[in-house]
Amino acid sequence: MKIYILLFALVAIVCVTAEKYSSKYDDVDVDRILQNNRVLTNYIKCMMDEGPCTNEGRELKKTLPDALSTNCSKCNEKQKITSDKVINHLKTKRPRDWDRLVAKYDPNGEYQKRYENVTFQSGKET
Repeated sequence: MKIYILLFALVAIVCVTAEKYSSKYDDVDVDRILQNNRVLTNYIKCMMDEGPCTNEGRELKKTLPDALSTNCSKCNEKQKITSDKVINHLKTKRPRDWDRLVAKYDPNGEYQKRYENVTFQSGKET
């Protein structure tokens, strides 16, 4: 009986862990990236398949389509806050790049409509 309980607990832990994106890059200084045009441009080029990617860029590029389609349901609170910060920065400071990213990752406007009135502030949907 103890073996079944232990097995069930392990399966439950794996399932819960698998439901969230990796937090490996949660401590990347996003503010520093957003304030450095050269570095931010390199990330955008990565996302647009126009240049090489860092490890963080590859992870973002791999995760972004799923995050968009699931309303960031697998994001932790910090990832939601960071996403909101990056989106707001791109929309206000780099609108051409924002439009290019939207054209690539949301060509039908499906996700943009879904997120039109949704923002993540302090990790809470509003």
